[in-house]
Amino acid sequence: QVRLVEAGGDLVQPGGSLNLSCATYKIFFDGFAVAWYRQVPGQAREFVARIGRLGGADYADSVKGRFTILRDSAKKTVYLQMNNLNPADTAVYYCHLPDTSYWGPGTQVTVSS
Repeated sequence: QVRLVEAGGDLVQPGGSLNLSCATYKIFFDGFAVAWYRQVPGQAREFVARIGRLGGADYADSVKGRFTILRDSAKKTVYLQMNNLNPADTAVYYCHLPDTSYWGPGTQVTVSS
């Protein structure tokens, strides 16, 4: 059974950093792009970052220069390194396989002093 499991969400102060991970199970990892999305209650889920099969990355303008997406084929895991966080980054962060229906359950990131 295909599974995506996010981890690493936490409460952090403005200006702080977090490193989220998305572990994947039962997929041919090297055959898929992987994306991160985030959602605030009452708002639509929004794109954050995507990494292609060969490592090419795309970012939402709101996170460009602050977030970095990486993939580790040996661990079948994708990471989202988030720096210089601000309260607008507060959301549930989800891992997703583009062009499929597979999503993880999400991990909560809260940026607050």
